[in-house]
Amino acid sequence: MSSNSMVHRCAKGYSWFSSLISWVQSPFLLFVRLYWGWQFMQTGWGKLHNLANVAQFFASLGIPAPGPTALFVGCVEFFGGALLILGLGSRLTGLVLTGNMLVAYLTADREALLAVFSDPGKFYGAAPYTFLFAAVLILIFGPGWFALDTLIARRIYRPATERELSQRRITQAGEA
Repeated sequence: MSSNSMVHRCAKGYSWFSSLISWVQSPFLLFVRLYWGWQFMQTGWGKLHNLANVAQFFASLGIPAPGPTALFVGCVEFFGGALLILGLGSRLTGLVLTGNMLVAYLTADREALLAVFSDPGKFYGAAPYTFLFAAVLILIFGPGWFALDTLIARRIYRPATERELSQRRITQAGEA
């Protein structure tokens, strides 16, 4: 067998494998959105139903205006989680939730955040890590095909049919 043939077979096999993995991307992003959207909703709901305790905890961390901040964070997490589940405004939601989780690291788990390179286990063992990771995944890769964002984009940016193009030409000709 020639080396050229072997390289061709390897390239073809890799191309097939890559296509298969790419096909799994959208179901994976759907899973991330559903699972972590639900987790965000639960944490937000918990905060919204225990605002006094959350505000007290935020005050102990030195967060300014702990009462309004607790309400804001609870709403960001609850409604952000709902938006993730729906796949609506996904990248913007991912950005807001990423910021939220970075602030959580800075205020409640600063030591873990600062240990990201010196002791990575401490960093990814901290409570905000998986929430941050999920938010960053959606921010970077988007919601995938199974999302309202995708449905809306397909409706807005769908190519016009030949019939619609003909109708536009007739209308434009009549206006000229």
